[in-house]
Amino acid sequence: MKKYKIALLDGDAIGPECMREAVKVLKAVEARNDNIEFDLVHADFGASAYFKVGNAFPDETRKICDEADAVLKGPVGLSYEETQKIPVDMQPERGAILPLRKHLDTYANLRPVSLPKSLSHFSPLKAEIVGNGIDILIIRELVGGLYFGDKEVGVNDDGLRYVRETLEYDEKQISQIIHFAFKQAMQRKKVLHNIHKSNVLKSSVLWNEIVAEIAPLYPEVEVKQQLVDSAATLLCLDPGQFDVMVMENMFGDILSDQGGGILGSLGLMPSACLGDNKAYYEPSHGSAPDIAGKNIANPYSMIGSVAMMLEHSFGMLEESKNIWKAIQSVYAQGYSTPDLSKPGSGVKMINTDAFGDLVVDELNKL
Repeated sequence: MKKYKIALLDGDAIGPECMREAVKVLKAVEARNDNIEFDLVHADFGASAYFKVGNAFPDETRKICDEADAVLKGPVGLSYEETQKIPVDMQPERGAILPLRKHLDTYANLRPVSLPKSLSHFSPLKAEIVGNGIDILIIRELVGGLYFGDKEVGVNDDGLRYVRETLEYDEKQISQIIHFAFKQAMQRKKVLHNIHKSNVLKSSVLWNEIVAEIAPLYPEVEVKQQLVDSAATLLCLDPGQFDVMVMENMFGDILSDQGGGILGSLGLMPSACLGDNKAYYEPSHGSAPDIAGKNIANPYSMIGSVAMMLEHSFGMLEESKNIWKAIQSVYAQGYSTPDLSKPGSGVKMINTDAFGDLVVDELNKL
């Protein structure tokens, strides 16, 4: 019997609603596999944790994450007005997400920008551009760069308020994410787009030097250089040219959200945050406080994050594939939730609970 302990960080707003459906799927997987047992432990995280215990990433949650084999995290954050009630450095992104990434050293963020041909109608792009589906893997360095550099605010000698934030990488940080990206490319089409801004940023010059040094170790992989602003344009005009894309932290944050846009919603993008010793998994979308409690949020990204966890943390590749098939089968049958589809679009509208139930039903047929 293999027993896996999973820390469940429900998060804020729609987070607990989506997590509930992920738990359904985990229990279904457990029931299908006599040799697997999941120990699911919920822990406070985000704005709800701050209002409960005065800390967005409490020590008890940190301990639970350390003891877990993997972490499944819901989205965090509240409305602007509610967020202003929290001290700046304890607001969910600064006080919870960044510390979680740093603590677990999850330096590799995988965000699949993926729509099978049968679901290409979700994309706002023209059919002639995405009619055959979209299949891109964005790899984002996750624990360095501008987000983690030194920060300073103050008043200068002229009496003007200023802010200074440092973008910093060393060659070890860059090297580990580049090796990771090449290995992913080897498992796919053996094409790697290196995204940078070396015509302006010295950090990109160093980044590209290290890519050039590592590339000979993976002679089967074709490396294509792409400026980040050009890549943003091409993701809309010709996304099919991309397979694996690797980039630094802020570029990855922006382009992966754009990837959600070409899919039709960040609600269709799960993600994996991987380190050498630990990983956490999360939907790429936000907490959507405007629809919290309405039972209309689509749990696709959260359930997809479960699939990624089974693959990358537990080696359960076949069950991971089964979950993907089950989710996509629900969509293929014409079902969706109100947050992803408009009334009158020919879609059979169901709520969050029903979507999760249908995924479990389809999973049990496989």
